[in-house]
Amino acid sequence: MMRLIGYVGARDLSVITEEDIRCLDVINIAFGQVRDACMVWDGQACRPALERIRKIKPGIKILLSAGGWGADGFSQAALTAQGRESMAASAAALVTEYGLDGIDIDWEYPGMALAGIGSHVKDKENFTLLLQAVREGLDAVGGGYMLTIAAGGDSYFTRQTNMKEAAVFLDYVQLMTYDLQGGFQKVTGHHAALHPGNCSLFDACVDKAVNVFLAAGVPAEKLVVGVPFYSRKWEGVKGGGPGLGQEAETVGGYGPDYGSLTADYINKNGFIRYWDEEASSPYLFDGSTFISYEDEESMALKVSYAEENGLGGIMYWEYRCDGTGTLTSFLRRELDRRLCPGGKQEPGRRPCPGVEQEPGGGLCPGVVQEPEVNRGGEAAHESD
Repeated sequence: MMRLIGYVGARDLSVITEEDIRCLDVINIAFGQVRDACMVWDGQACRPALERIRKIKPGIKILLSAGGWGADGFSQAALTAQGRESMAASAAALVTEYGLDGIDIDWEYPGMALAGIGSHVKDKENFTLLLQAVREGLDAVGGGYMLTIAAGGDSYFTRQTNMKEAAVFLDYVQLMTYDLQGGFQKVTGHHAALHPGNCSLFDACVDKAVNVFLAAGVPAEKLVVGVPFYSRKWEGVKGGGPGLGQEAETVGGYGPDYGSLTADYINKNGFIRYWDEEASSPYLFDGSTFISYEDEESMALKVSYAEENGLGGIMYWEYRCDGTGTLTSFLRRELDRRLCPGGKQEPGRRPCPGVEQEPGGGLCPGVVQEPEVNRGGEAAHESD
């Protein structure tokens, strides 16, 4: 089964639409933090929103994501057995207190002292030990709790971890296959390309990330492809032409989110949409400013890629960035279309194999319901 997973800020839980709740398989709440070797989150204000989500879709999984870009404390907690046990106990306490379905760990990144976080030469082995401790802690308080991670979308992450051993303790690994270019380069490029483009100075892309993690020992069905609902923007692009792979005066900082892009940028106000066939990615250019982003065309190709390669689904960052309110349902339709391609629905069969059908919910696109059939589931993440 390919899941649809969305990161949703705690403040945004109350504004998720009913349609989008029904479309999602998993919500990752962003973010809990690590303090003094304890996982902490004050979710009291979120209880009404969590109850509403459960009422709309009882089978949805809701995880607390701990960490994010610039979130310190993981390396220090993982360094000792006592620290790991404290993390495990506090994680288990949070899922039981708030009725959650598991924990998502977003340590950015083991072995790297970026954005002011601590690191240690033993992070590589301690990363696995921390996951093992949290896994065992969740199992000790009841069956079925999930443990997942968000992982950097290139080989730097697999070099600093033992992913084959770590994957044993994880339900799945969410690849942050965005921000692949931009934050540190003054050369324009795609920040979430499916394939390396001929004009790209760097080869980071979804396909490379997937193959790197497969080579590191993570099973394909445990790999989830991440897509961004936001852009990266370079200004002062030099050299004329269509703008791709050219030097700019700035690095590719955060640009408009998808809602703003559709309202003010895509083929508007001097910006022209280009399509890079080799990279399977769109971009915008007005002669001076270059914007790398993802849209329905490129996201559909990522869904196809995930299905063709037996991967575990699609994850996105983040819900609030889609002011159009269209991308979650679009991704759901694309996933269902591949799980249950068109044709006539046989009497007595599930509406869509492998997809939980909500009472009163619609069938997969292209499926005809027969009469009498009953209808029954920087970096990338900035810490709040």
